[in-house]
Amino acid sequence: MSLQKKYGIEVLYEDNHLVVLNKGVSDIVQGDQTGDESLDQKLKGFLKERDAKPGNVFVGIPHRLDRPVSGVVVYTKTGKALSRMTSLFREKEVEKTYLAVVGTIPDPTAATLEHYLTRNTKQNKSYCHPNAVKDAKHAVLHYRYLASSDRYHLLEIRLETGRHHQIRAQLAAIGCPIKGDVKYGARRPNRDGGISLHARRISFLHPVKNSQLEVVAPFPARDIFHLFGEDQGVKL
Repeated sequence: MSLQKKYGIEVLYEDNHLVVLNKGVSDIVQGDQTGDESLDQKLKGFLKERDAKPGNVFVGIPHRLDRPVSGVVVYTKTGKALSRMTSLFREKEVEKTYLAVVGTIPDPTAATLEHYLTRNTKQNKSYCHPNAVKDAKHAVLHYRYLASSDRYHLLEIRLETGRHHQIRAQLAAIGCPIKGDVKYGARRPNRDGGISLHARRISFLHPVKNSQLEVVAPFPARDIFHLFGEDQGVKL
């Protein structure tokens, strides 16, 4: 068994400053109240054993993905990289592309969505408002329709802002809840407990090397995303 399999991680890119992983739908990016082992803990164990590190292993967390979402997630191996990556995310200098499977084709098939999101912490849910309200945060994303299967449809989403449950809430607000996302209006859950939202691609200027870095996350095995492949002429 490989070390990556032993620790339940999939490394997509690594250098002296960064480690980029392909997150599964059951993984949590950082420890929470569930007490489940988090992806950063798994990564620390992997790095400690592989590199035979005698002390604590540093792993920084510059951004997060919701637990039921799969795809590309960035961790840092140094404090300097963490500070710079956090700044890149905060200043919106990271390009993030997601793929979502929905049950309804949006009308129009490509558009920019702009809402004001409020968060209900007790429900762990965000709500969309067309205009600014108290404690709301501005949320902007761009979507376009890519392809259809017999029952479902594939959208590409580019985020401008990174709000709590932003893609989930905004797509639900236009009548296109993500497959499996019962919290936001999907009719039934997915068997794996996740939702059909995949962080497909991330691109940014490397925080130390100052060269452009792009990482693409493969789809989970046997996932519905595999229905929308090259056979339909869609570049995913």
